[in-house]
Amino acid sequence: MTKMLVSVRNREEAQTALKSGADIVDLASGKAGGLPVDTVTEVAKLAADGGGVSAACYDPDMEPHTILHEAEKIAAAGADYIRIGLFPSERLPGCVTALSKLAGTAKLIGVLYAGQDYPDELPASLARAGFHGIMLDTAETGERLLDRSSLDLIGAIIATAHEHSLIAGVAGGLEAPDIPRLLVHRPDFLGFHGLDADELTTIRALIPEMEIRAMEPHFSKPEQGDLGTYKIFVRDFALPVHIGAYSFEHGKPQQVRFDVTAEVRRVVRIPVEMRHVVSYDLIMDGIRSIVARGHVELSETLAEEIASLVLAHPRVIHVVVRVEKLELGPGGVGVEIERSRRV
Repeated sequence: MTKMLVSVRNREEAQTALKSGADIVDLASGKAGGLPVDTVTEVAKLAADGGGVSAACYDPDMEPHTILHEAEKIAAAGADYIRIGLFPSERLPGCVTALSKLAGTAKLIGVLYAGQDYPDELPASLARAGFHGIMLDTAETGERLLDRSSLDLIGAIIATAHEHSLIAGVAGGLEAPDIPRLLVHRPDFLGFHGLDADELTTIRALIPEMEIRAMEPHFSKPEQGDLGTYKIFVRDFALPVHIGAYSFEHGKPQQVRFDVTAEVRRVVRIPVEMRHVVSYDLIMDGIRSIVARGHVELSETLAEEIASLVLAHPRVIHVVVRVEKLELGPGGVGVEIERSRRV
């Protein structure tokens, strides 16, 4: 179940976030050392009955003693989670080792930054050191994570964290349309900052409360009875794909065009919010993810995998998928299938 983390700078912003339904209020200043501990203590008291509190710290020089000292101050101030910025450095292993001394008494979240080159064994090292989780973020305020990292990479980082029994969070200029795309990968929390009360309410509706998510996946139920269906589509979506059974088709990609139409249950008469619709981004993201897995022999295999992915959405009842190879002749050749949800 995914939680909503909202970054704030002071008590007033924390109150707004909590009233809007934030699961975790995150104190971040964007400066080394983070916010004053008095602010952390004040917000921790404010959120005692209404949600968790996290606070951030980092040292650009990656000095183990400095990072441990700052993290200890945050823990003593009452934060439930301590987000620690980790940068690629020869000192990174020493920082992880130093922080392990605090892991038994505090929930440490290692923050990794998009575009940085981290050692493959880092998640395992964090788990051995007693860290509670990993967060993927952007290094600069105003950057969008989805401009810096592909959804496949984000999903792989989340999956790797879970393999090591770490929670995984995602942040970095996230917007409302990004939420359904990220929820597919089941992050433990999504982080937001710089939002007013109305924007926070919109985000909250797209990340339903834990009790609701326990009963139903992260999609709205019909609010006004049986309203029929509508269709969403992706047309002429062409990608280089490693596909084909012939030997000359191996070792190099060829252009393949995808057309997908999905029939979707309506949940309101007039959709006005992202939670009222099923985004076609989910179809395009899914196709990219399937194609990225590597060579596939048959167009039929691709079509079936895409159909299964689209029908996995609880509001999709029928899907038509066409897969066309574009380089085997003057026109397109391929396959078209129709599949429906099993009742």
